Amino acid sequence: MPVRLFTRVAAALLLAVAGYGVWHFVLQPRQAPQSDFVLLDGSRAQTSDWQGKVLLVNFWATSCTSCVAEMPALVQTYEKYQARGLDTVAVAMAYDPPAYVVNFAHSRQLPFKVALDNTGALAKDWGDVQLTPTTYVVDRQGSIVKRYVGPPDFGELHTLIEQLLQSAA
Repeated sequence: MPVRLFTRVAAALLLAVAGYGVWHFVLQPRQAPQSDFVLLDGSRAQTSDWQGKVLLVNFWATSCTSCVAEMPALVQTYEKYQARGLDTVAVAMAYDPPAYVVNFAHSRQLPFKVALDNTGALAKDWGDVQLTPTTYVVDRQGSIVKRYVGPPDFGELHTLIEQLLQSAA
């Protein structure tokens, strides 16, 4: 009998800890890291520059076929919502040669900001990003509300962006 009671108490405790973990690490938005982005034109931007806007932060690489394939949809998303308060920054991974990134951005006429993560610090700051594409959705208050690993479902992404753009700044 005491073994059963111990097992039940241990199971209840485990469920409580797991529930807290899901709430704390999955459901509760966390603040976007205060990062310094080095843009292709040599200028800098910081996460705080986008306060009051909805922001997509897309980690990608020119060697990533999924990244290249999703880029037209990212451009369309930016163009659809930019006037309403969406901004986008595409962060090229540290292993991506800067000349390739510049060529890609110019030849595809990317309309949003493109940053180089030469040291890997941005990928580290944003959750140790290893897989591309990885896209973060940041709300007007600077909280990360969604992370997509792999190409997002753009219908779902657009619904989320609509909701965030309708919320008060």
